[in-house]
Amino acid sequence: MTKIAFLGLGHMGLPMAKNLYAAGHEVVGFDVFAAAVDGAREAGLTVAESGTDAATAADVVITMFQTGAQVLDAYRGAGGAPGLLDVAAPGALFIDCSTIAVDEARAAHALAEAAGHRSLDAPVSGGVVGAENGTLAFMVGGTDEDFEAARALLEAMGRRVVHCGGAGLGQAAKVCNNMILAVSQIAVAEAFVLGERLGLSHQALFDVASNASGQCWALTTNCPVPGPVPTSPANRDYQPGFAGALMNKDLGLAEQAVQLTGVDARMGMLAREIYAHFADGPGAGQDFSGIINSIREFSD
Repeated sequence: MTKIAFLGLGHMGLPMAKNLYAAGHEVVGFDVFAAAVDGAREAGLTVAESGTDAATAADVVITMFQTGAQVLDAYRGAGGAPGLLDVAAPGALFIDCSTIAVDEARAAHALAEAAGHRSLDAPVSGGVVGAENGTLAFMVGGTDEDFEAARALLEAMGRRVVHCGGAGLGQAAKVCNNMILAVSQIAVAEAFVLGERLGLSHQALFDVASNASGQCWALTTNCPVPGPVPTSPANRDYQPGFAGALMNKDLGLAEQAVQLTGVDARMGMLAREIYAHFADGPGAGQDFSGIINSIREFSD
């Protein structure tokens, strides 16, 4: 049995922690939000009083946070207080499943290694449904040895686990993947609005595009209109899922990477502009497929 500290028990983190527990591991969780703590206790997980309490003597420390700054602060501690790196078992394996900037992921790796620990960046794709069903995709950056050490744990939470290369390259894969996703979700939404204006039913367009060259995940899993895909967020008033505000955050990371590398990514940066506007309005609390409503608004 592996003692795992799991920090960040939100919509994604809690079902991931539950899947590790169901696989027979000792899981001690923590979250700064009381509602998340209550949900973890109701699920039967042990919850600590603080992050460092959860990580004390842990063999594996998994973080699922919102920002890179949160990851780095938790690793090294703040205000003279000990951090996660100070209290984990010697040579512990740190796995950060947050979506953060590549340079932040590499800084986290460096901190862990300097403290005598092992480290992986392992952001995920698949949303809340994937977390609940244990079907997430993991994009992993780190050494071959550390990847193999983590493989069984990641496979308890996901269906596809890909070693993308060295430190930070899991995050690199995630930022590229989500830029593709944002652009494709906008394209699918625009096509449905165009179909509406031309008198085409949602079902007819779906039946054609889902079996033709327009087929993509944004259409067949995250269809932005109610009906054709009963499990899509459109059928529950665009409750996330993956919120538009989080897509906007990820596109901000893509923008940083584009500026750093000098890539001419006009479609990605236009998607960033569109989702930034959406996130400032209803998209803050809606699934990112709700972008179709913004397109309808601007089409009037």
